[in-house]
Amino acid sequence: MKGVTCSLCFPSDGWSARYRTSLLGRYPPMSFFLAGFGLLLHILIWGAGLALLFTPRPWARFWPLFAAPAGLALQSAVVWWGALTHLAGTDSYAWLCEVIPVLSLVAGLRSRGWLTLIQLRADLGRVGAVWLMMVVTLNALLIPMTTASKVLTTSSLGSCDAADYAAGARVFQEFASNDRSGFIGLTEVVRVGSADNFFDFWTRLNHFTPSALVAFNDSIFGLAPHESISVMTAVFVSLTLPMVFWLARAGLRLGPAAAVAVALVYGVSPVLWYAVYHVAMAQLLAALAVALLTWCGLALWKSGAGWRRGWRLAGLLVVAYWLLLGAYNFILVVALVPAAAYAGGQTLVRQSWAQLGRWCVLMASPLVLAGIIFSGRVSGLVERFQLFQQYDFGWKIPAMTPEGWLGMVADERLHGYANWLRWVLGGAMVLVLGLSLMRSIMRRDRTVFAVVCFTVPILMGYGFLQLRGAKLGTNASYDAYKLLAVFYPGILGAMCYWLSLWRAKSVVLKGTVVALLATVLAFNFFAAWRFSKRMQSPPLMVDRWLVQLQGVERMERFSSFNMLANDGWSRLWANAFLLRRHQYFAVHTYEGRLNTELKGDWDLLCGVISIRLPEDGDAVPDYIDLSRPGPGAASKRKPSPGPGPQSGPLPFSLVNTKSDYFIRARMDEGWYDAEQIPRMGTRWRWTRGDAKIRIENPHAYPLKVAFRFNARGTVERDLQIWIGDRRLRTAKIGKELKVVSVASIEIPPGETLVELRSNLPALSPGGGDGRLLGFAAYGIELNVRPNEEVLEP
Repeated sequence: MKGVTCSLCFPSDGWSARYRTSLLGRYPPMSFFLAGFGLLLHILIWGAGLALLFTPRPWARFWPLFAAPAGLALQSAVVWWGALTHLAGTDSYAWLCEVIPVLSLVAGLRSRGWLTLIQLRADLGRVGAVWLMMVVTLNALLIPMTTASKVLTTSSLGSCDAADYAAGARVFQEFASNDRSGFIGLTEVVRVGSADNFFDFWTRLNHFTPSALVAFNDSIFGLAPHESISVMTAVFVSLTLPMVFWLARAGLRLGPAAAVAVALVYGVSPVLWYAVYHVAMAQLLAALAVALLTWCGLALWKSGAGWRRGWRLAGLLVVAYWLLLGAYNFILVVALVPAAAYAGGQTLVRQSWAQLGRWCVLMASPLVLAGIIFSGRVSGLVERFQLFQQYDFGWKIPAMTPEGWLGMVADERLHGYANWLRWVLGGAMVLVLGLSLMRSIMRRDRTVFAVVCFTVPILMGYGFLQLRGAKLGTNASYDAYKLLAVFYPGILGAMCYWLSLWRAKSVVLKGTVVALLATVLAFNFFAAWRFSKRMQSPPLMVDRWLVQLQGVERMERFSSFNMLANDGWSRLWANAFLLRRHQYFAVHTYEGRLNTELKGDWDLLCGVISIRLPEDGDAVPDYIDLSRPGPGAASKRKPSPGPGPQSGPLPFSLVNTKSDYFIRARMDEGWYDAEQIPRMGTRWRWTRGDAKIRIENPHAYPLKVAFRFNARGTVERDLQIWIGDRRLRTAKIGKELKVVSVASIEIPPGETLVELRSNLPALSPGGGDGRLLGFAAYGIELNVRPNEEVLEP
């Protein structure tokens, strides 16, 4: 029986048509770079006017450094206000809002006495080295993506956060706040705390700002979220470099050249590249906001915390608080720790309690203002912390010691080097940092206290979370990494305080600084190279089989789905592409995607197991193979011989749950996790020896099911099919991948556990793989046979 075909791969409407006719679509080899630098410039242009308006006069010449956070905050605010209306997403109003940066730029120029072109050029050129590093960093992050894919798409080293951000971006790009159609209003599935619809979940509880920025910029550039999310994440790192530079220069007084060196290390640090290639968008925005907030706190204190200076800094403080509330609202409880530690410590030494009181009022007032405007985000804080208590989010991340904090790690999973090398590198970092601090103490330089405030409180929290995770066996090390990464702009500048030794007269000290900087950069470049090599063939990628689901969403005959894709990446992206349809999940997939009763009319399958139902002559077939071309392309492609590599990338398929032949099947005990080659779409799972498949027959009568395996073993072995104590069929599996067909067996009503046994035990494959393996299944097809006799109860 040949699978029914469905022409869904290249829809002619919506975002795909806009993309193909755009500049990005006409030049696919350059699409990543065009998109990246287009997004970068767009955000900077949006922030230029606010930066001119909000940068206090003592630092007015450096206003370009504040354009990035201002642009991000302003675009986020536009989407927030749009979300409070009934407008149909950013697609309906984004272009109209392009007048806002023009008006803000006019207001900013007017506030500065209409700066001349010569003055503007001087202001921009003053931070030319920072612009150069932004370009270099963005290029370096994008190059692996261009190698992995010829067209814009999203990829990941393992985290599924990208798909979650994509769902949120579609919500803000296409839906109105009062729209409850499809998945958006499916309360029983999407309820999280007090949010009973998917739109409110994103505005109140989830990471609003990253998805809002993706939605807004996609509407301008004619992109879809799956095309822009990886690129946008890289852009966030590039946009953070100006604040890293400024925090090192103005906060730690390292001097222009040393501050540029700190920003350079930040741009290639594996701590940040790990976040980029795991698509941790909210974390990166929070790092930018915390850097701005920390500098504002220090600048306000050093100026005496006067009311006039506090008023001038209020604009930048609102920007920082806005970004934190929108991206990582829960980090607000610790965001002020470095700045508060500095102000509190100075107060204890100088007994300047009145100044501390003014400082607290001036720092808190912009937070109150931002909180009133962003009230939905503030009200969701308590619920967010309750969710943290309910779920052990994340995964285990290795602990880093002093050399790791400077980016000297062994691989893209952030493991440290061998113990002796870690001791040497870490000891050298601590020794030189201690030497630079002692020199500053002897010179009575108060910057030493800032170094302590930037590092000690955060690293104490980092160590506590690492120890807690190790003791309790939880994923607290994930929280530890997030804490380190959010405060990393300040920590990195403080850990590189030895760059201040460059100002010493001693040639030995100058030589030590140069050698140490070269060493740190060399290790960071090596780690970046490791990330680049890994991302040239990423383990997770949005391929065309996922993208084609947006065509399924447009077909009215498909009203509801049971999301039974085996892996979280495919299931979450399928959710993002099918938001206009009801969806039900068998397992708790992510926040806002609860496991409930499977009420969908169609099972959406993607995995090693596939199910084929017989044709019954209806206009709408009961089984649809989404991998096959439509009628116009049928003559160009031969029918596939079976599941697995011969049939190309493993596709999605749809199975009608109302069919008289409908069954469900899933892998049970005895299987290793799925492995795959993303660009080829090939997936497989090894058995641990004997393995089981659980089949559900929901009917009151038995069904005949034939098996077809696309499999190989480490050695030639028997494949025996057992139900209970009966061996029903036997086939041969060899070392080469091939299709093995097995005659049909009868599956009774209810659940049946089918066991796959062998005449040989599981064997070690060698080559450093310590697992014991039976056989690898690249495809297991359950073909339900038509048999009129078994349809009688």
